[in-house]
Amino acid sequence: MQVLVRDNNVDQALKALKKKMQREGIFREMKLRNYFEKPSERKAREKAEAVRRARKLARKRAQREGLLPGKAPTTPAAGPRR
Repeated sequence: MQVLVRDNNVDQALKALKKKMQREGIFREMKLRNYFEKPSERKAREKAEAVRRARKLARKRAQREGLLPGKAPTTPAAGPRR
C-alpha cells in the first residue's frame, strides 16, 4: 500500500494510510490473524456475521418503509435566518 507525502507532511500521509488500511480491512485481518482460529469457529463466526448483516439490512428497510420508528431527522441549529 502506498501513500504520497506532500510538503513533508508526514502526519497527513499517515492519516491517509490509516484510512486506506481501514477501508481495505487490513486492521481487522491483522486482529483475526493474531491467533489460530479453528475452521469450525471461523464458520460459526462468519455465519453469525451474516445473520447480523441480514438483520441490520431488514431493520433499515423496515425503517425506510415506516414500519419501525427510525432516527428523527435532525433540524438545523436555531440561528439568525437570512
